Amino acid sequence: MNIDNRRISTGNTGLDLVLRGGLPASRLFLVEGMPGSGKTTLALQFLLDGLKAGEKVLYITLSETSEELNVVAHSHGWSLEGVNLFELASAEDVLGVGRDQSILHSWEMELGGTIQLIRDEVEKIKPKRIVFDSLSELRLLAQDPLRYRRQLLFLKQFFAGLDTTVLLVDDLTGGSGVRDNHLHSLCHGVITLERLTLEFGAARRRMQIQKMRGVDFVAGYHDLIIRKGGIDIFPRLIASDHHTPFEGEALPSGIEELDALLNGGPARGTSTLITGPAGSGKTTLALQYLDAACARSEHAVIYEFDERIGTMISRAKAFGIDLQARMDAGFLTIKQMDPAEIAPGQFAAMIREEVETRKAKVVMIDSLNGYMAAMPQEQQLVLQLHELLSYLNQAGIVTFLINPQQGFFGTMQTHGLNVSYVADIVILLRFFESEGRIRKAISIVKNRSGQHEDTIREFRVDTQGVRVGAPLAEFRGVLTGTPEYTGAKTPLMEDRG
Repeated sequence: MNIDNRRISTGNTGLDLVLRGGLPASRLFLVEGMPGSGKTTLALQFLLDGLKAGEKVLYITLSETSEELNVVAHSHGWSLEGVNLFELASAEDVLGVGRDQSILHSWEMELGGTIQLIRDEVEKIKPKRIVFDSLSELRLLAQDPLRYRRQLLFLKQFFAGLDTTVLLVDDLTGGSGVRDNHLHSLCHGVITLERLTLEFGAARRRMQIQKMRGVDFVAGYHDLIIRKGGIDIFPRLIASDHHTPFEGEALPSGIEELDALLNGGPARGTSTLITGPAGSGKTTLALQYLDAACARSEHAVIYEFDERIGTMISRAKAFGIDLQARMDAGFLTIKQMDPAEIAPGQFAAMIREEVETRKAKVVMIDSLNGYMAAMPQEQQLVLQLHELLSYLNQAGIVTFLINPQQGFFGTMQTHGLNVSYVADIVILLRFFESEGRIRKAISIVKNRSGQHEDTIREFRVDTQGVRVGAPLAEFRGVLTGTPEYTGAKTPLMEDRG
């Protein structure tokens, strides 16, 4: 017995990756989802890919007119020239306008006539790819569930005798809108598209493979967006699939005292969480490491959720870090992120592109508050962030996460979730008061990658750049935010001329 193991492209790169190679050829598949989830766009991509390969393709529409399909295609910059459109928009095409006056059950005649017209058209064109849109219209014509299922079985047997790959589209509006388990069992594979409306921001879309016989697909939900040019599907990130051998040497900052805190700097393949109150210098500290990496001709990328890029560039330049020069030299990329518009899977795909295509070595996410705003559910935030950091770690990337804390002095809390356990290194910045001045302290809370100083040092950011002073040995309670000076001589840094 010869088994046909051929695979064909869906016309969508992301979906092909989820399927690990495309759809099994000459089979019957179901694409289901509520209106607006992207079914028609995905179906057109499937047919246009076949047309590009020189195949005959057929779009059978019972729900949309050819004009409506051309409007959809035009919105994506596509032409449907060469695509055979078979339109059955109304029952008049089958029976004529006088059908309602018949004493016979008109729905029996409508359904039988529709199926026969479809069969005749398929036999005439002999297409390699067919889209049948939509099953809800066929369900409406049948009215009786048993008759509807019999006709579906007839269609499956009819298509099985042809070397044709068929997509059945179901908008789930017929009947109760509940998924038809009988229909699922009838099809070789089921692709489900979903559209989620959040309380604020753009609607989110996602897809999953409900089943695919004989295919080791990537299970779970995958984010997608609809843009001009089609649908972009972002396969769920699986860190274990992306291990890259690398040397775990330290990433120095160029500041001797700062590097001493981490025994040379964060090791490659680690993530560093920089936490502290607003204005304590978290972003500037991370930029020091990125600037040093760019100076060594390494590519770095910043994903800026909170601050405007122009403001960041101006502020960094005042501290002696010229981000614009690094960008002009091609060593730094800064991307302005809108948490209300970007899906988590899309963000992960953007990072993968920088790492795998542009060979980025250092990644900075500023801040986790903005990243969390892109996630509607907190549990998903932890899982996706953990998988994203695992991916970056296995690729040998040094990652910096900026994590603001609420408050300025005394007991402070992290807004949202505590993700400090996810990071390999935690750097804590604090304010404290001394001699009527507000000062800052820096300490390393943990370092999984190696040794680190357990001292608390003064930290300062001014026109001379980032500076780290001597250990605050004569202070007590610096980490509490309410230190007590116990020495006779100040150990603090003063302005240098």
